[in-house]
Amino acid sequence: MISALHPTRLPCGNRVLDLSRTHVMGILNITPDSFSDGGRFAQRDLALRHAESMMLAGATLIDVGGESTRPGARSVSSVEELERVAPIVEAINAELDVIISVDTSTPAVIRETARLGAGLINDVRSLRRDGALDAAVATGLPVCLMHMRGEPTDMQNDPCYSDLVGEVSGFLRGRMEACIAAGIPVEKIILDPGFGFAKNLEHNLSLFKHLESLHALGRPLLVGVSRKSMIGKVLDKPVDQRLHGALALAALAMVKGAKILRVHDVPETVDVVRMIAAVESAK
Repeated sequence: MISALHPTRLPCGNRVLDLSRTHVMGILNITPDSFSDGGRFAQRDLALRHAESMMLAGATLIDVGGESTRPGARSVSSVEELERVAPIVEAINAELDVIISVDTSTPAVIRETARLGAGLINDVRSLRRDGALDAAVATGLPVCLMHMRGEPTDMQNDPCYSDLVGEVSGFLRGRMEACIAAGIPVEKIILDPGFGFAKNLEHNLSLFKHLESLHALGRPLLVGVSRKSMIGKVLDKPVDQRLHGALALAALAMVKGAKILRVHDVPETVDVVRMIAAVESAK
């Protein structure tokens, strides 16, 4: 175990995240091809207003992404990604009192969005892209490391594990060690099991069932399952009818100790978090 305890205050740029409670992270995709809301918020003012509505509904963090990482998604150039993301990060930082997370693996985007006010680097590739780790170190920001094999273009090509939880845990431990060696303090690391990334339905369900096992790594957990195919496959529901399944998983993730819930449906998830917190804090 690298760290058995983590501080309850996580500095995120000019704001602080209180990890003594569970937070809701609102998803803001500035992409034309995301699986759920592709293209809806590509325009600056629409994106800003959506970020504001999620913040007012109770989101502590807004996760801004300019590259779709759904299965089979095409890659985008760093210039294109930066042109999508940078103006939105700058606008949110100027107008809203919320922590900005940037969903990126691209060194240029990491550096520039940090300069513009981002407070967290959320990387599905765990800073494995060339130059990403150095860029993250240079920002001084906390990072979220996610488990994934391969790339979005091929990650769902017959994923196979002999020890699912052990292999996910081992991967995350290895990326933590790489970050620490590069100069990112362990206290600035968050972990994401990567539901839906290089995992089939059985993998996702089993990993969720054993989520508590990842607490042995000693770092706060982020869980992102909002509207994902694991819900659709279990409930036989299309993307726009997966809210109830997503809320069930959000509640379960919170009970299992997740500190950040990454979601599309912020008001409903905030209600779940507040209700559970009220019960757990009762005498």
